[in-house]
Amino acid sequence: MLDFLFSGWGAFWMTLFMLLPFAAVFYYIVRRKSVVDPSPAAAARAQISRVEVGWIGLVLLVFVGVNLASLKYMPTLRTAHANTRTDIQNVDLTATSWAFDISSRRVEAGRPVRFSGRSNDTMHGFAIYHPDGRMLFTMMLMPGLTKPTSLIHTFDEAGTYKVRCLEYCGIAHHTMRDEIVVVAGAK
Repeated sequence: MLDFLFSGWGAFWMTLFMLLPFAAVFYYIVRRKSVVDPSPAAAARAQISRVEVGWIGLVLLVFVGVNLASLKYMPTLRTAHANTRTDIQNVDLTATSWAFDISSRRVEAGRPVRFSGRSNDTMHGFAIYHPDGRMLFTMMLMPGLTKPTSLIHTFDEAGTYKVRCLEYCGIAHHTMRDEIVVVAGAK
């Protein structure tokens, strides 16, 4: 329901919604103390005014509320929820200089896919882009790890998804591309 608030223009407007009131109050306080009344405050230092308590309460309410509402969009929580399913598709991948070795380039929409990746030589990125061009997720693949980097993602739509390396890995980094084909799931 609130998906639009956490991606694209929705995230931009949500940031402005939270930033502008704080910037206005900050400007008001600075202007008041520097131009209108530059003298020291008359309130006792050990006492917090009701305005300050209200302001702190509003800040906590807004930031805690937004963070709680965004929890379901965190990849780690999505992975934890998908990990309880028994129909996970496993895709193992290895990144080497300027190529991906992917165990399966064909997955089914609507079923979670566990991407488990390793790097044989240097830092690599593994990013999957939706056919419309937006990035779905990215993983860092670091050499020398004992366990693979792992992430679970469920594709909603069939199509050809682009794979790119997002970590500069050498002179032919720009050629490090691949594709994942997502087919319609069985109903």
